[in-house]
Amino acid sequence: MLHDRVLVRLAPEEGERRSSGGIVIPATAQVARRLAWGDVLGVGSNVRNVKVSDRVLFNPEDQFEVEVQGEAYLVMRERDVHAVASEESTEHGTGLYL
Repeated sequence: MLHDRVLVRLAPEEGERRSSGGIVIPATAQVARRLAWGDVLGVGSNVRNVKVSDRVLFNPEDQFEVEVQGEAYLVMRERDVHAVASEESTEHGTGLYL
């Protein structure tokens, strides 16, 4: 990847979801645009806050799709990443990690 680009593989879509009240939401239901999680497979030389193997949150509708060896990936700028998941302990922070 070049410059500030990030290569992401979409996390597999889950089928049905359940609301916090236990209501089943079918996979075909679309209430609003949803952000998606993906795994970072490559980063450009100017990417500062994301690294390979990070799990990131982004809007898949605003990205470019590319197919490599029959598998679909997304290419985006680092600034299009909304959040990076972290498994850090809560010893030295607020405990608010995605």
